Amino acid sequence: MTELINSLKNKEKIRILFVCLGNICRSCAAEEIMRKLVTEAGMTDEIQLDSAGLINYHEGELADVRMRAHAERRGYHITHLSRPVRYNDFFDFDWIVGMDDSNICKLKAMAPGLSEEKKVVRMTDFCRMKVVDHVPDPYYGGDSGFENVLDILEDACTGLLEQLCAVR
Repeated sequence: MTELINSLKNKEKIRILFVCLGNICRSCAAEEIMRKLVTEAGMTDEIQLDSAGLINYHEGELADVRMRAHAERRGYHITHLSRPVRYNDFFDFDWIVGMDDSNICKLKAMAPGLSEEKKVVRMTDFCRMKVVDHVPDPYYGGDSGFENVLDILEDACTGLLEQLCAVR
């Protein structure tokens, strides 16, 4: 992780892609939470954010209505339209942040080379308060699952921003 963080020191703009399975719950929520934190920190010119999914089943769709509702109650307005991970994402982004082990494994397998594979990191590695090893998929669960995901993502995104501020 230290090598990856150091690689950002001389970057004009840091580009981060959040990834989950379908890009309708976790990754788009992470993108929006991070966007709000970046805006509040006055770093919108320095950090570019996007999200994508490992499958294209939901391509062009808004986030899951339940995720949008739970996020909205916390002040996040998720407007992202789902898209799949593309080959060029491995060159266009500095960090590709997966939500769970399955995402991480698939992303590493998709990476065109070793340097691109090294860009793949785990979202929960940035958690400061939560002791979790993945962001669970809330799609087949109830309200508490969506709230839990938002709790984890708020913690992890705050930790991620702290890491980024440390290299700026």
